[in-house]
Amino acid sequence: MTIGQNRVLVYELHLTNFDVVPLTLKRISIFAARENPDPLAILEGEKLSTAMIRIGAPMMMSGGSSSSSGNTRTLDPGGRNVVFLWIELPANKSAPANLRHQLVFSSTPAGTDKPSDATLEDFPVPVNQNPVPVLSPPFDGGIWLVGDGPVNDSNHRRGIFAVDGHIYSPERFAIDWVKVGPNGDSHHDGTSKNENWWGWREPVLAVADGEITEVVDEFPDNTPRVLPPVTLDNIAGNHIVLQIARDRFVTYAHLQRGSIKVRTGDHVQRGEMLALLGNSGNATGAHLHLQVTDHNSVLQSEGVPFVFAAFTYLGPGSDYPEKQVSEPWGNSIPPGDGVLKFEAVKK
Repeated sequence: MTIGQNRVLVYELHLTNFDVVPLTLKRISIFAARENPDPLAILEGEKLSTAMIRIGAPMMMSGGSSSSSGNTRTLDPGGRNVVFLWIELPANKSAPANLRHQLVFSSTPAGTDKPSDATLEDFPVPVNQNPVPVLSPPFDGGIWLVGDGPVNDSNHRRGIFAVDGHIYSPERFAIDWVKVGPNGDSHHDGTSKNENWWGWREPVLAVADGEITEVVDEFPDNTPRVLPPVTLDNIAGNHIVLQIARDRFVTYAHLQRGSIKVRTGDHVQRGEMLALLGNSGNATGAHLHLQVTDHNSVLQSEGVPFVFAAFTYLGPGSDYPEKQVSEPWGNSIPPGDGVLKFEAVKK
């Protein structure tokens, strides 16, 4: 995945403790090849803690460093922890074909009071070398916040869904697009009405040529800041799935009820209007949830990377508009919680 001038390797390690005593992960070293002794990255201490979660434990997301049940680096007997890896490579460095890992654990064996370390090595992870989809903007211009977008500690990045006995991470690279208006905010005159949100009823466009494989248009739009009960069935609200390649599917979620212009089986062209941005499903304000996955399912699929052909990066959302920058980016995915500008579609 490319972000600006850097390439990023994004993946997860799932660790399960089959021992009868707790294990503490002290360090992970990641190597590009067996013959290369220099690690690409080393995670230990607080840096490792912030990259891990304990499955089943409440978490502090988007910058939180620990769960409410203790050290995230401790694996309870029978427990599972997940390490979220985000390895940045310089633009001039090619992606390795495989990664290998060295993990150092500490434990106190039963019947003793002296901790000891154990080192486990290899754990190869192949690096996908396939080109990523190059998308057009999902909107006809405008300034947009990349809400919960690609960054290692976002809610989307850490989302894991258990469905029918399997686990999935469909939101690995997902973005919640929130329109920013001329006042530098997502709304005007308060937040109590959908009409006060700048993105409300914004036309949503096809990001590539493809076929519509799923359409749901049955859920009412929410009152802003009021979230109805959310289930796996209504989490995406009114939504469209667009197949753009054999194993690439784009989900557009939280669309306005009654606004969808396409039906299952329709073939659409890049830039064609599909629906209007709404506030349905798991949403407390008007925004578009967009993700690309490897299967025709909103949740039972794996999130895969994508890039946009061109946009202007305006800087972090926390700095906008006071410390605005203006950097043209091409063939890149935007960084999480950044602000960007899409150019209007030429008529």
